[in-house]
Amino acid sequence: MAEEQAATGGQDLPQQQFSMQRIYTKDLSFESPSSPAVFRKQWQPKVNVDLNTKSDKLDENGNYEVVLTITLTATVEEETAFLVEVQQAGIFFITGIEGENLRRVLGTACPNILFPYARENIDAICVKGGFPPVMLAPVNFDALYQQALAQAQAEGAPAAAEGGEAATH
Repeated sequence: MAEEQAATGGQDLPQQQFSMQRIYTKDLSFESPSSPAVFRKQWQPKVNVDLNTKSDKLDENGNYEVVLTITLTATVEEETAFLVEVQQAGIFFITGIEGENLRRVLGTACPNILFPYARENIDAICVKGGFPPVMLAPVNFDALYQQALAQAQAEGAPAAAEGGEAATH
């Protein structure tokens, strides 16, 4: 302890803390514009999944809202069978983590926590809409974060700031 204080000029190192405060569904929508005709067709859908994450600093105490948006569109024979969008959100308490490390936590750790809840919401609403269960494959948010960073650097854009947004597909 004395060595740490000597190395930091007598100042205490900030303690890193990360905890989940609340998880909630911010928005959920389901559309089946081709029903009931779609139920009479052979079920071999083409599925498109879009992911988006967004984070906002809520206060000066270290609370952040992170929103994971998943939009899933299933088409059969060029007609939209269903379109579902969920915004799964959480409030996270984060202190002692700053800069790039904070952006990484907001862009990877938080969406990793939110994803199973969003996946469950999507599956449940699709089944209630009369469609087969939808089990989304796991997502590697770390790889998506690295990809977004590389793309931003290639485009000459500054790195995503706190309260930033990252779109992935």
